[in-house]
This record gives sequence, C-alpha cells and structure tokens, in this order.
Amino acid sequence: MSRWLNRRTLTIFFLLVAAILFAVFILPVSLPLLFALITAIFLEPVVKLTLNRFKWSRKTTVITVFISFMAMLLLLFYFSITQLFGKLINFTKSAPEKFNAATGAWIDMQDKLFNYTEGMPLEVMEAIQNEMNRLIESLRDSLLSFVNYDTISGLLTGIPNFLVSSIVYLIALFLFMLELPALRLMIFKYMSDPTSEKVRLMLDRINVVIFGFIKAQVLVSFIILGITFVGLLIIKPQYAIVMSLVIWIIDIIPILGSIIILAPWSIYQFASGDVAEGTKLAILAVILLIVRRTVEPKVMGAQIGLSPLATLVAMFIGLKLFGFLGLFGGPLVVILFNAAKEAGFIRLNFKI
Repeated sequence: MSRWLNRRTLTIFFLLVAAILFAVFILPVSLPLLFALITAIFLEPVVKLTLNRFKWSRKTTVITVFISFMAMLLLLFYFSITQLFGKLINFTKSAPEKFNAATGAWIDMQDKLFNYTEGMPLEVMEAIQNEMNRLIESLRDSLLSFVNYDTISGLLTGIPNFLVSSIVYLIALFLFMLELPALRLMIFKYMSDPTSEKVRLMLDRINVVIFGFIKAQVLVSFIILGITFVGLLIIKPQYAIVMSLVIWIIDIIPILGSIIILAPWSIYQFASGDVAEGTKLAILAVILLIVRRTVEPKVMGAQIGLSPLATLVAMFIGLKLFGFLGLFGGPLVVILFNAAKEAGFIRLNFKI
C-alpha cells in the first residue's frame, strides 16, 4: 500500500484537486480572461505571419494585429447596431399599417376557414376556432413575456457588467498576445527535455489546426454570405445588402443560425398575406441550414485534418454537452487527442 503513497501520486492528487477547485470556483468568474487567452491563441498565427512578413518587433506586430482586430469588431458592431436600429425605427413607423394588414389577412383567413368547414358539426367548428384562438393567445403571451419589464430591466442592469467584462477582455487580450512566448517558456521550464519536445510537437500541430479552423470558418461564412445575398437580391432587393450582412453575422449561432432572422420574417410575410414571399424566405432559410450543416463539416475537416464524419460527430457531441463552445471545442478535443497520440503521450497499441 505504501508504494502508492509516493511523491508522484500525491502531486497528481493535489493537481487534480486544484483543477477541480479551479473549474468550480475560479473559472466561472474568469470567463473574460479565458476568452481573452483563447482569442490570443487564435490570433497567434496571424501575429507570426505578420512578424515573418514585415520583420517587425513582436510588440509592434501585436499592436498592429490588436488594432486591426479591434477595428474589425467595432465596424461590425457599429454597422450591425445602426442598421438594426434603423430598420427597427422604420418598422415602428409602419407598424400600424402592417398590423392592420395582418388583422385583415387574419379575418379573411377565418372567413375562408368558415366556408371550408361549412356543413361540419358545430362541435368540430368550435374546436377548430378554440385551437386557433389558443394559438394566437400563446403567441401573444410569448411576445409579452419576451418584452416585459423584468426582461428589459435585466438587460439594462447587465450593461455595466458587460462593459466591465469587455474592458477586462480587451486588456487581457493585448497582454496575452504580448506574453504568449514568455508563458510558453515558463511552462517548458517545468518539463523535462523529452516531455518538452513532445509538447512542442503538439503545439505546432495545434497552431496549424487553429489556422486551418479560422480559414474554414471564413470560407463557410463567405459561402453563406454569397447565397444569402443572391437569394435576397431575388426576393427583396432593397434589403439584400443589409439583411445579408445581418444574417451572415447571426449565422454563427449553432443549429439555429439564419433561421432566427428568416423564420420570423417568413411568418410575418405569411401573416401579411404575401404567401409567395413568405415561401421564398422559408426556402432560403432551409437552403442556408442545409449548406451550413453539410458544407461546414467537409470544409472544416479538410482544413484541420479530420474526416467530415469525425468533424460532424465531434461538433454534434460538443454542442449537446457544452452548448455553443462545444461546437468548436468538440473538434478541438479530437485534434488534441490525435496530436497527443502523434507526439507519443497516448499509446493505443491493443487488439480485442
């Protein structure tokens, strides 16, 4: 029994306890720092590429990449917010007219329903009407629950925390981008030469994969943007540029993506009596969903070195277990496993 109570076992035990305590108590309040570290790792290939291309110092390179990253975020945020608020103001101005049109379409649909059900038993007609009224009431209650005082006040009270977290995230991102080589050297200092060599192989593999992951996401997003723009150019030319950019940004949300925009838009067109346009928008939403779910695993698998099937399985399981982050973390876990196996940390030489 005493052979198990050695220094190595105790070290592993205390490290596991520390990791559990960190995950339970420290990690939830350190999400801005964690996201900053992940972003810095994702931007590291860009920093190295710029460093090798222009032969600048690392500080100058990091400042340039950081400012470019900030400018891109600010432009996307500004354009999205201004365009969304502009469309919201235009919608509120035309809301009474649209509401009257929707009410007229609803009354017309009820008249047609009564004509179609004429001759049916009274109980059947009452049951159909009650179900339709219940559907309308549930939609109304859902809308009211979404825009009630508590929801709005909760969003407003969360703005200061969001601003503080954003400032911490940006400061930490800049510092992590500067200190990544120093952090790597500090970690290697506590490793033996064989272990450090294996870790270097893993990190090189991960850097290639991260660059491939970014490239895959950019390729898929531009495919979605192109299809959305062409589709909206046919359906709604006056909204093609603005809404295609909005859908392009929103499409990153797992599973739902562009449906968040196109489904309510399609339902609104149906309620307004424009069945043709509502159908076109619904078809566009289905096309974008199919493209995203079929093209993304193939492109990502080709860029990060995984088969499309393994990429799809890893993305789906990660999404179900960990939500949004799991969509990207699932393939990353598989990549880490393969990198550890290639570096010699994991050996699976067995047969059943």
